[in-house]
Amino acid sequence: MMRLSGPTKTVVRLVGVVGVMGALSWASVPFYSWFCQVTGFGGTTNIAEAGSDVILDREITVRFDATVDSAMPWTFKPVQREMTLKIGQTALAFYEAHNPTDHPVAGQATYNVVPYEAGGYFDKIECFCFTEQVLQPGETVTMPVSFYVDPAMVEDRDAKFTHTITLSYTFYQIPLPDTQAALTDTAPVATQTN
Repeated sequence: MMRLSGPTKTVVRLVGVVGVMGALSWASVPFYSWFCQVTGFGGTTNIAEAGSDVILDREITVRFDATVDSAMPWTFKPVQREMTLKIGQTALAFYEAHNPTDHPVAGQATYNVVPYEAGGYFDKIECFCFTEQVLQPGETVTMPVSFYVDPAMVEDRDAKFTHTITLSYTFYQIPLPDTQAALTDTAPVATQTN
């Protein structure tokens, strides 16, 4: 086995450090999303099979926020800015996305709830964020999210004073699914004639 010495050893170590740092930064976004979903950290919401059996008289206001990553060409916005509902009541809100480009674009939404203490009590039944979305050129879609605020929130010493919750989504561009990419690759290329 060959022993490295001097400048060669330093270069090998630096290349190793750069490689490890690159791998960590590549894995940071999916790892953070997974960590938040498992622990509820950072206002990550819960997923519910059905609505709540209990509806309280106390009302709460839910605000809706939407952003896109700088690399995502879509426009994305909530259809309504806020709604007031009773704690435990199932509600349905809508977001609108538009692909202004001349090619299909796939996206995946990440989400969180503020204040963070309320994240563990915000339960989604159905959401566009559960799956990837593909918009065709010029397509506009309205996407629903069905949710409720768990009545157990009023028993939590940190979350019980919450009167307003903000549900935020950010859309990121992702690679087209294989079936969609295959369709795009085989589409005829338009030629211009003079």
